[in-house]
Amino acid sequence: MTTITSFSSLLQSFFTDRLMNQRQASAHTIASYRDTFRLLLKFAQKRLEKPPSKLVLDDLNAPFIGAFLDHIQGRRHNSVRTRNLRLTAIHSFFQYVAFQEPNRSALIQRVLAIPTKRQDRALIDFLTYPEIQALLAAPDNTTRTGRRDHALLIIAIQTGLRLSELICLRRCDIILSSGAHVRCYGKGRKERCTPLTKQTVAVMKAWLKERAGSENEVIFPNARGAQLSPDGVQYLLAKHVAKARETCPSLKKKRVSPHVLRHTAAMELLQAGVDHSVIALWLGHESPETTYIYLQANLALKEKALAKTKPPNVKAGRYRPSDNLLQFLNSL
Repeated sequence: MTTITSFSSLLQSFFTDRLMNQRQASAHTIASYRDTFRLLLKFAQKRLEKPPSKLVLDDLNAPFIGAFLDHIQGRRHNSVRTRNLRLTAIHSFFQYVAFQEPNRSALIQRVLAIPTKRQDRALIDFLTYPEIQALLAAPDNTTRTGRRDHALLIIAIQTGLRLSELICLRRCDIILSSGAHVRCYGKGRKERCTPLTKQTVAVMKAWLKERAGSENEVIFPNARGAQLSPDGVQYLLAKHVAKARETCPSLKKKRVSPHVLRHTAAMELLQAGVDHSVIALWLGHESPETTYIYLQANLALKEKALAKTKPPNVKAGRYRPSDNLLQFLNSL
């Protein structure tokens, strides 16, 4: 006799056994998946009039999951990207269930067959060299806070660290001797080292000398000496961007976030002729294909490619219409 595991037990073991123990997923991943299933269970409670603890796997069939995805996009006005993230969490759960309940493969495969939606991909924002210089000149270097902000901005723009990686940096993560580099743990707990330029090394040496403290203390503390929060970085960046706009009008047309500084680092490398696979390693991307977004945004590279093209040497000839069927296909 086949024993059927309850949906409640499957969901709990998915989080505790699969995500936490086996995959050792990050806190961000667990929180994202948790929020997805909280929304899903609340939707099921309202739609099916059943408490979450009484749900069975058959309740979460493909039509129901489709209705939930339509709900979060239509009624909650979530973006296509958010919809796809919710679907990724659901797919991950059902992939786990496929091993636990192989006799439910028909239901599981229908849910796994739900595709992600295509979404419009806008060109990325990044700073040009004059804009970088204006931003780095914005902090007031006569104050301690200004010197901290200047060091934070220069290391963000030069290394392309993610915001979460930047605020977690400790003194022991910065090597300023021969082979100067910064070491961090990125997505998927992957450790990577990023080299530092002479200019960045000089700024960091001066700041760390002033910062003092133990090797395990954060490099960029807030006013209370604790780790800067993401909101704190957003605030100081917005303040300095506002000042930089006074001397660099082109910044008025751009919305500058910490992630734009990461894009800026990638574009600086690309324009210097660095191969996109090296840029992927530099930024800690899972796949080199992720860096193709920078190729698409780099107008200078496109202009160089255009300059290499020549008009074809084609002799003038009499126009002859193509076959009717081919004309129809060409018009589609």
